[in-house]
Amino acid sequence: MTTALLEVSGLACRRGGRRVFDGLSFTVAGGELLALTGRNGSGKTTLLRALALLVPPVAGMIRWQGQDVRADRENWCTRLAWLGHLDGLKGDLTAAENIAIAQRLRGQPADLDLIDSALSAFDLSALKDRAVRTLSAGQRRRVALARIAASRASLWLLDEPLNALDGPAQKALHEVLARHRAAGGLAIAATHAPLDGARTFELGI
Repeated sequence: MTTALLEVSGLACRRGGRRVFDGLSFTVAGGELLALTGRNGSGKTTLLRALALLVPPVAGMIRWQGQDVRADRENWCTRLAWLGHLDGLKGDLTAAENIAIAQRLRGQPADLDLIDSALSAFDLSALKDRAVRTLSAGQRRRVALARIAASRASLWLLDEPLNALDGPAQKALHEVLARHRAAGGLAIAATHAPLDGARTFELGI
């Protein structure tokens, strides 16, 4: 049996004065993809934000390899990569520059080979030197996903990663996720669409 790296136990979060969910417990092992499903408002995004320590849980624990992630927030944040509803890109910078800056913000030197590989995976090589503000919504989403792929993070937290992606881009995302998992990485994605090889965890039931 594969040992769980991430363990969530008894997690509860509040939004707008009401509890969005209560008593959530699950584990995720290396190489696993967990798909968070459920109706709008069931708490998928809130759960992802809680895992990223962007919102404080009102109860419960989040542990990585048995250690409370809140005990060392800085170390925890270096282990994860976040993709929200917004792409989080600087419009005046090129696609490649956005990814390079993201690597530096993680305390890493810019790795041009890794950046090129991530952009290529999402068919963005021809657009690497274009300012992000000139790109379409789908192209910007692909740049944001390439940034995740070039992060070297163990855990990817993805909020509706298939949004604005056409068929080929969705296929590219599935392939990138498969490679991340094959290398022992984990991913948790809030989604309304199926993700290849995912284990489903439904909220709001």
